[in-house]
Amino acid sequence: MGRISHKRHIAKTITWRLVGTFDTVVLSWIITGNPATGLKIGFSEVFTKMILYYLHERAWVRIKISESRTRHIYKTVSWRLIGTLDTVVISWIISGNPLTGLKIGGLEVITKMVLYYGHERAWYRINFGLDRIIRSKKWKKI
Repeated sequence: MGRISHKRHIAKTITWRLVGTFDTVVLSWIITGNPATGLKIGFSEVFTKMILYYLHERAWVRIKISESRTRHIYKTVSWRLIGTLDTVVISWIISGNPLTGLKIGGLEVITKMVLYYGHERAWYRINFGLDRIIRSKKWKKI
């Protein structure tokens, strides 16, 4: 059995956070009409989401579902539940309005699931942080 390094999960965490933060800033700005509020919400999530995402990645290493589109869909849904809850709470706290938090979280369910699935598929093709055994098995499947 091969090994997936912590470096891979850290790199995935950082790249996803860049994509996710940009999406949150834009959606928050559109919904609140205030770019400063959009930036506050987006950048407040950076720390909580990076920690949550890293833990999510480590948990999924232990889940025995074969590497496939189905696995990526399950990961997408499980991450979106965690991520949306975090977004709703942070948006509510910063805006002072629970409805604003729900609107931002609701829109993110759609945009982030599409973006996350694409991110997962891209990382499935990247060998960074995989040992030789996993790399050779993966390339035989592709």
